[in-house]
Amino acid sequence: MIVTTLEEFFKMGPGPSSSHTMGPMRITRDFYRRVEALPDEVLARATGLRVEVLGSLSATGQGHGTGRAALAGLLGRNPADCEPEFLDGIAAHPERVYDVRIGPAAIPVSMKDIVWGEMLGNFPHPNTMRVRLLGGDATLLEMEYYSVGGGFIEWKGYQASEKGTPAYPYSTMKELQAHVAASGLSLPAVMLANELAVSGKSEAEVRAHLDQVKRVMLQLVDGGLQAQGVLPGPIGLQSKAKALYANAMESDRWMDRSTSVLASFAMAAAEENARGRVIVTAPTAGAAGVMPAVVKGYQDYRPMSESAFHESFLAAAAIGYLCKHNATLAGAEGGCQAEIGVASAMAAAFIVQASGGNVRQVANAAESALEHHLGLTCDPVEGYVQVPCIERCAFGAIKAHAAACITMDVEEKRHRVDLDTCIAAMAMTGRDMNAKYKETSTGGLAALVQC
Repeated sequence: MIVTTLEEFFKMGPGPSSSHTMGPMRITRDFYRRVEALPDEVLARATGLRVEVLGSLSATGQGHGTGRAALAGLLGRNPADCEPEFLDGIAAHPERVYDVRIGPAAIPVSMKDIVWGEMLGNFPHPNTMRVRLLGGDATLLEMEYYSVGGGFIEWKGYQASEKGTPAYPYSTMKELQAHVAASGLSLPAVMLANELAVSGKSEAEVRAHLDQVKRVMLQLVDGGLQAQGVLPGPIGLQSKAKALYANAMESDRWMDRSTSVLASFAMAAAEENARGRVIVTAPTAGAAGVMPAVVKGYQDYRPMSESAFHESFLAAAAIGYLCKHNATLAGAEGGCQAEIGVASAMAAAFIVQASGGNVRQVANAAESALEHHLGLTCDPVEGYVQVPCIERCAFGAIKAHAAACITMDVEEKRHRVDLDTCIAAMAMTGRDMNAKYKETSTGGLAALVQC
């Protein structure tokens, strides 16, 4: 039964990776709060903090800013309100020593306390971290954590917190469609009823969060359309969203213009993510350009009410929830099909809902978009979320638009592949995929492109 909430799913925090940046910061922030809860007699013995980064996190963590994010969490910083400049400062001065003051404890920490461990091993999850509070040679507190994708974290012995019971319980798209048919409600109305029941929040609070999601997405695109220059890191990649948009607006060919404008929006947001700016997980930071491109497109070219935006976000969330629950959102677990593929499916659902489509059309468009990303590998060059990630966001947005157009313009009596089957295929493909193609930067483009 799916009990994910909008605040859990659409999270805000610094890029460039939800599983390798935001997740590790949430992990060490969680450990910080656990340390805060220790009695003073234990804290008085504390002398150090140590973070061991394992698996895919160790393989590509340098390019994803894992180390500085983990250190920021140890300092008590929260992803949602941690300024990118603070993280940049940690990276610029790796020798700096900070004091963590909790009760009677004054614990010195620095980047030296972030230890890069084994990249390959029999870990419970490809993104594993172990965090310890030390007292001399003794370990006062130890936790094993997993960054499971989309900024979500779990830990050894993890049990989901108690939530409310959904008004319309479901685990598959088939069940969700049945609720829509039986209740006479729209898909967004069913999703909203579940959100209120599970989260305990008011409708005004839920809508306010979606307004914030929209605002951050638009800021991300607008910022990227103004920025230029070379992106951070060793690749030397020149940002091109601004130039692409400017050239598109000068084109007199409508197809060239519409395609390039949508691509420029996606690349603008993805380039801002590469700069470590605040993004929205939709569903991940690596795919952070797809949904904002579509949202920006509707904001600028097909204006609709705030309520209609909310409904479209709710339809997109339904698709993301299903993919998270029945497969994965982590590139380290499922390859890029789990990031760009899911983002494209969510964007297709958003477009169909915004265009007045019904729940069957939402499901069909999402399936088509996801189906044509199946098998997509995660092979970031040099471990940076730049090549091929930025352009993949553009293609994800374009495929979402194509899937929505095909679905809305051709009335199908029976869509041959249903969404639940496609999600199951994604999960199967992810399990069978060789580890070197799952965010380790040891295969594909990452192995062949030299910087």
